[in-house]
Amino acid sequence: MEKLKLIDTAFFLAIITIVYNLLEGIFSVFFGASDETLALLGFGIDSFVEVISGMGILHMIIRMKKSGMQHVSDRDTFEKQALRITGTSFYILAAGLIAGSVFSVLLHKKPETTLAGIIISVISLSAMFILMKMKIKTGKELNSEAIIADAKCTRTCFYLSFILLASSVLYELLGIAWFDIAGSVGIAWFAYKEGREAFEKAASGNNTCNRCDNR
Repeated sequence: MEKLKLIDTAFFLAIITIVYNLLEGIFSVFFGASDETLALLGFGIDSFVEVISGMGILHMIIRMKKSGMQHVSDRDTFEKQALRITGTSFYILAAGLIAGSVFSVLLHKKPETTLAGIIISVISLSAMFILMKMKIKTGKELNSEAIIADAKCTRTCFYLSFILLASSVLYELLGIAWFDIAGSVGIAWFAYKEGREAFEKAASGNNTCNRCDNR
């Protein structure tokens, strides 16, 4: 009975993660485009990609509910396909952000303001920290490597929020366009790493996060 309650908690956390990333993506893309801040725009698109990844995690937890924690160490076809789509999307995002950064440098473009980036990144830092801690606690109590791996992989969103916050604050204070560009390049680097890991996990078929402990 206790195990089922914990699985329900994991299910609830997966739903919250998907809904949060969807809302975060909508607001970030809207303000990133309207304020012409590339870092916030890239952060928002990254959130949409995380929604795809979250659907794979949710599907895995649903399998856990149905099978009573059995046979969840291997990914099924849906999860592998979600990972491939996620990996491709991250690669496209990384390439787009690099191209956008070059474009901004050549045309001397700069954001109108990065205030929205500051607000969104502060909210994201709090949300990702809470989700990460709750997922780790639930994963340990369930003795589920898959959920613990997902929790540790959530650190990436936490780190991205720090990058967005730093670049947004520095730009707002100093008005130097390079800070927004540096933030977008940092997000591009994490997007590339996440894309590579998504393809590696799809190929291995294992519900673990190979680099989570190194982040």
